[in-house]
Amino acid sequence: MTRKDARAVSVCLCFEISARDCDAQEVLDSFFDREYYDTLAGEDELFSAYPDKKQMEYIRRLVSGIGAHSAELDGYVAKYSRGWEFGRISRTALAVIKTAMYEIMYMPDIPNGAAINEAVEIAKGFDEPETVSYVNGILGSFVRQEIVQESPGSSEDL
Repeated sequence: MTRKDARAVSVCLCFEISARDCDAQEVLDSFFDREYYDTLAGEDELFSAYPDKKQMEYIRRLVSGIGAHSAELDGYVAKYSRGWEFGRISRTALAVIKTAMYEIMYMPDIPNGAAINEAVEIAKGFDEPETVSYVNGILGSFVRQEIVQESPGSSEDL
């Protein structure tokens, strides 16, 4: 399983948490029950490989973090949803956006550009081109306005 696949699994789990309005830990535990997970391989190639330890840690960290910061992330989505009412955003697009936002804000080892690019690629697999453009736009606006960009020669040289 690649990091991209682990992200896509995380998006699926965030969608499920939203759809069922349940606890992230509960979904993680039931989803990664080996017997249950093995049944998913026949439904979607994404689930053909069970995550290794490193991938599982990444997925758990991401999904738990999104669950813990859901209200904060929803606030950013609503703030940058120009031309779209929050309720109009599909749960899938919302899960993709929140995944990327969480990576940008709380996982400094992941470059912002990588988080956005991967979100756009995942969105292409789930949504219409209009929604994919929306995902890209909202994440771009979020990074430009909320995330402090360090430029060469900034505070470290003072």
